[in-house]
Amino acid sequence: MKKKLKMANILKVGIRPSLLAFRQAQEVERLLPEIKFQVIPIYTGGDKDRITPLYLVLEKDFFTQEIELALLEGEIDVAIHSAKDLEGNIPEELKIVALTKSISQYEALVTKKGYKLSNLPSGSKIGTSSLKRKEAVLKFRPDLIVQDIRGNINERLEQFEQEKFDAVIMAYAALLRLGYEKIASEIIGENIIAPHPLQGSLAVEIRKDRLDLDLLFRRLDGAQTR
Repeated sequence: MKKKLKMANILKVGIRPSLLAFRQAQEVERLLPEIKFQVIPIYTGGDKDRITPLYLVLEKDFFTQEIELALLEGEIDVAIHSAKDLEGNIPEELKIVALTKSISQYEALVTKKGYKLSNLPSGSKIGTSSLKRKEAVLKFRPDLIVQDIRGNINERLEQFEQEKFDAVIMAYAALLRLGYEKIASEIIGENIIAPHPLQGSLAVEIRKDRLDLDLLFRRLDGAQTR
């Protein structure tokens, strides 16, 4: 039996438990003035494991598995993800109904004295959660020290403020969504770190049998959220 939208037009929306994920859900909700979201934070494997470097994680659904399970079991109506988290195959019963336009595919550098990658003092410690970023930085500046950093954006910035790192690299889209764009010392050029095609985009995921939601969300495909 196909489920219909509730009379109150309230949808249960599964997200990761972070301020960034909440802001992302708000962006999508603003595009649907006739609908209200009941946001439900769900801890994924990537939220529970804050230690393992991401390049050592074998599971492609490290940041999505638990949310997708809730979607399959009907605990939520829709899931909103950072599109970059959905690089693996999704369950057969689910579908990505909309992929929003990226607000920025670039990486940002955060330092305390306005340094850029080109003039950071030799031996500076840079925190990043990505092997791709690490390799790119060391190719550009082999004299720098690049170390793993885990946690959400606020947790990584807190480690930076505690001077565990001299600089951190993170998605500029995340800083924009959180209103932190002014702390970026540099938006790193694609000649140093090639932009990821999905970075800055949001993915809306539903069950395939929810034809009502398919009709509701499909118009957001390619939409600008900000």
